[in-house]
Amino acid sequence: MKKHIQSTKLLFSLLISLFLLASCTQNEPLKIALSKGYPYEPYQNYYTWIKSADSTIQVQEMYNYQLEEALKMMDDCDALLLSGGADIYPGRYGKEADTARCGGFDLKRDTLEFALIKKAMEMEIPIFGICRGQQMLNVAMGGTLYIDIPTDYDTTVVHRMKTTYECIHDMYVEPNTKLSWTTAIIKGETNSNHHQAVEKIADVFKVAARSSDGLIESIEWKNPEEKAFLMAVQWHPERMDLSNPLSGNLLEAFIDAVKESVIAKKEDAE
Repeated sequence: MKKHIQSTKLLFSLLISLFLLASCTQNEPLKIALSKGYPYEPYQNYYTWIKSADSTIQVQEMYNYQLEEALKMMDDCDALLLSGGADIYPGRYGKEADTARCGGFDLKRDTLEFALIKKAMEMEIPIFGICRGQQMLNVAMGGTLYIDIPTDYDTTVVHRMKTTYECIHDMYVEPNTKLSWTTAIIKGETNSNHHQAVEKIADVFKVAARSSDGLIESIEWKNPEEKAFLMAVQWHPERMDLSNPLSGNLLEAFIDAVKESVIAKKEDAE
């Protein structure tokens, strides 16, 4: 009898969650903050990628706004997606003397994304970092970067080419990580377009994947308990086919986490 009651309660709880999820997605479209996007042409893939999961999702571009306004807009967002782009100013991670070895960097964007990360963590909403986005998360939490892979790291693996869609290399997923549970693979092929990478990983993170030469390809929370969803990858899943678990599975995990976060916040507010 007791087991029957427990089963009934569990079923009722599940039905309530499904009802809230349906209400959330039907009446209040999710809104995801994109650190840099439209109208810059290389960033259009992010919109297509996100909306392939749910066409009703609103993508709020942040780069074209003043910092104060962008932070205010974050109050209405349900998640943060940090996109790829230029190098991060090396003074942010103690290598100002190596500035000349960097490519172009964008001080305005650095300031904006540091503030967006801080705000998103205070709001306890999901964060997804892609390429520069992974590097930014690592630097924001106290980690460092290799200034230039070809000169600072002994490798024969090509991580950057002019024809970015053709630069492919193997990647190995660390066991017992969120990435391994999400993708259900131990090895895969990813696209690549970067000359910098995570060097010293921030204390709050752990390695979730490496390329065959040992470079860090993905990071995640070391201790994820009671923390909002966070995933970061060095490759570009938004440029890959959704049938690839290193793209489609990541998108699904991110959007599911956003929906669950919205539901949880609604329940807390009631």
